[in-house]
Amino acid sequence: MIEKREKWARVRMRFVALLFVVVFIIAAGRAFYLQVLNNDRLVKLAEKQHQRIVALTPSRGGIYDRNNAPFAVSIEMDSCYAETRNMENIPEAAAQLASVLGCDRAELEAKLKGAKNFVWIARRMAPEQAKKVRGLELDGVGFVKENRRFYPNSGVAAHVIGFTGVDPAGLEGVEKKYDNVILGNTGFLVTERDALGRDIALKKGSEGKSGSKGSNVVLTLDKNIQYIAEKELVKTIEKNGAKAGIAIVMEPDTGRILAMANYPTFNPNNIAALTHESVRNRAIADSFEPGSTFKIFLVAAALEAGVIRPGDSFNCENGSCNMYGRTIHDTHKYGALNVSQVLKYSSNIGAAKIGQRLGSQRLFTALTGFGFGEKSSVDLPGEVSGMLRPQDKWYGIDLATISFGQGVTATALQLTAAVSAVANGGNLMKPYLVDRIVDDEGVVLQQFGPQLKRRVISPATAKTVAGMLEGVVAEGGTGTGAAVDGYRVAGKTGTAQKVEGRSYSAKKRIGSFIGFVPVEKPRLAIMVMVDEPTANVYGGVVAAPAFSAIAQQALCYLNVPPDKNVKKKPATVPEKMTPQVEQAAVEGGAIEGGDAGTMPNFRGMSMRQVLRVMEQRGLNVKLQGSGRAVEQNPPPGARITTQDQVWVRFVPSA
Repeated sequence: MIEKREKWARVRMRFVALLFVVVFIIAAGRAFYLQVLNNDRLVKLAEKQHQRIVALTPSRGGIYDRNNAPFAVSIEMDSCYAETRNMENIPEAAAQLASVLGCDRAELEAKLKGAKNFVWIARRMAPEQAKKVRGLELDGVGFVKENRRFYPNSGVAAHVIGFTGVDPAGLEGVEKKYDNVILGNTGFLVTERDALGRDIALKKGSEGKSGSKGSNVVLTLDKNIQYIAEKELVKTIEKNGAKAGIAIVMEPDTGRILAMANYPTFNPNNIAALTHESVRNRAIADSFEPGSTFKIFLVAAALEAGVIRPGDSFNCENGSCNMYGRTIHDTHKYGALNVSQVLKYSSNIGAAKIGQRLGSQRLFTALTGFGFGEKSSVDLPGEVSGMLRPQDKWYGIDLATISFGQGVTATALQLTAAVSAVANGGNLMKPYLVDRIVDDEGVVLQQFGPQLKRRVISPATAKTVAGMLEGVVAEGGTGTGAAVDGYRVAGKTGTAQKVEGRSYSAKKRIGSFIGFVPVEKPRLAIMVMVDEPTANVYGGVVAAPAFSAIAQQALCYLNVPPDKNVKKKPATVPEKMTPQVEQAAVEGGAIEGGDAGTMPNFRGMSMRQVLRVMEQRGLNVKLQGSGRAVEQNPPPGARITTQDQVWVRFVPSA
């Protein structure tokens, strides 16, 4: 009996020992799982329970022009916060802060008293304001660096650059399109919390941890050409009492956009004052009937198809012709005109008859080839495709009206890209605005370049059309106002009625001019569109002079040598025209240079300041380099005329 008891006791002891071993193994395994295998996850959970993360505004990369002049930068500014548990006298602190910040004392006091512990007082403060708050030396009030977006050129290229919100995500333009590239990683503050989740204090060693900065975007835009385009566009809008306008400057061979100007414009540093009308990038977001500028592509398509030759003659029937039960008018009574004259005098009847020879199917194919009816895929948000109805939905008069740019819509960028194809020998290039993406060390992360979309016409056809378009700008053409001293210019005027509801407006017009220069080796393709001018409505009057002014200054800035044997502009179209005389031949002699007085002292001026003086004095100034003016010819005080060659050399500021 005793032996049985002892045996049973030993069994129980062994069972208990085994149980302890099993429990120990389970506990050890669990501890190994928690402390070794799952350590990182649990540490993060613990930190999450005991810490509060306060996000800081991330730093965005910069946006620069092709010469690395800044368009958009992020600057560090002080943000002020309070740890209310460390504030001895909240009412007194609120009173002092309110006097410096210019805010309501009662509201600030309520804000401080209502916070668990951490509260923002003011974010991204002006330096003077931050200095005054620091001078108060208040307990529990601290500062951390945050970033604010700043646009050093104010409204220059605003529609291309865009702007950011408070968060600060990109909301328009390049800022929005490349937001994931430009936006850096978010910085943060870390505050400690007690077991009840109440904020205690900032965690030591973690105050103001900044995130990584985003990448920089370098554009194809040239700040100086952009400024020229915007300046001349504003002058044109104001002179003609217009509602809005667009100016685009592009390299025909590459598709690089050197300038994209819109009016009305806005200041991205003041987003509170923005309106829908001012923010919209009309160059890509608005489509309009191109009017007679479309005749460029009609003639190019007909020549390419072999249905016409340059010397072919078309009877323009003294300004009135019946087609498909509708009457087509010219503003002048013309008889027989050859193809070049159809373009030069902008005959709608001649264009309609060329369209008849070409046929609707071939015209539709050619227009889609030139990029109409589809987006150009430029690297900006908000682009529209314009409207080119499928050929099987063209009825009766459509072939005739589309031939002279009515019943079809296009954007200013589409027209610029299409005329660039004529300028460069027949290649439709993809327009683009971003040249490269780089890091802070200047290392190129992504490089962009010219992209050929397709060949649309042969080099021979392109050369023939260019020669015809040169006649438009020559004396007697509708575009004499676009002529540029010293350079051969090719281009086309356009005047289109605006559509209101289901009919055309009796008063509202769009005047435009599109062309390229120099003709032989084109460096610039330029499009100017003026929306609802009131002083005069015709493209040859309202838009062509702006083309000339932009081209003259940009060619001078780019040091493009003048063409030989081309010295002066032809006579210009009178500013005050009757509604019937846009296509009239222009009589008169060359414009002689007037007295501009004495040579200004440009030394120390910026390029923008020099351009402003040049405009005021009517000087033909050649600009060399960049930065500040250090040398000029003639010297200050010398007697000059508006036709004298003047140059100013710039060097970068130290």
